[in-house]
Amino acid sequence: MNAVSTVVLSRDCDAVQIPAGNTVTLPAGTEVDITQTLGGSYTVHAMGGLFRVASKDADALGITPAAPVTGTSTPGDIDEKAVWDTLRTCYDPEIPVNIVDLGLVYDLGIEPLPAGTKKIFVKMTLTAPGCGMGATIAGDAQQKILTLPGVEDASVEIVWDPPWHQSMITAEGRRLLGLE
Repeated sequence: MNAVSTVVLSRDCDAVQIPAGNTVTLPAGTEVDITQTLGGSYTVHAMGGLFRVASKDADALGITPAAPVTGTSTPGDIDEKAVWDTLRTCYDPEIPVNIVDLGLVYDLGIEPLPAGTKKIFVKMTLTAPGCGMGATIAGDAQQKILTLPGVEDASVEIVWDPPWHQSMITAEGRRLLGLE
């Protein structure tokens, strides 16, 4: 979403303060500007700051959340493409580009488990080492991976080597950001 819309919260709403990563409660009646609605979460400007609101609280914004995106694989046949596609539904709440096209995902692995299911390993970074949103973004990625059929476990690790740089943004990410 690129257009900003203003709404009044219909109820108290949990949010994560950007970029600090602190969990706060935005009170009912607070006027918020919705600045981004990507990947099932919402970035709002309120009380002089930015906040990320999860899809579970979309109703407080007067929004009916879209059905969660899940993979099309069946248990046992999960492949890298399905995981990459799922990671493309995860967004930095300040940047309207998914974490894959931002160049934040460094490594992805799939390990078979004895029950015939899979464990997914992801290594990713952030655009800045001091960003407090790391746990939120990694948690979003982990939860979405866990919705894939046949995935029993998922690990999303934040790493800092190599340091992220703008040159890691994909051609699609550069296009979306107007860098080309």
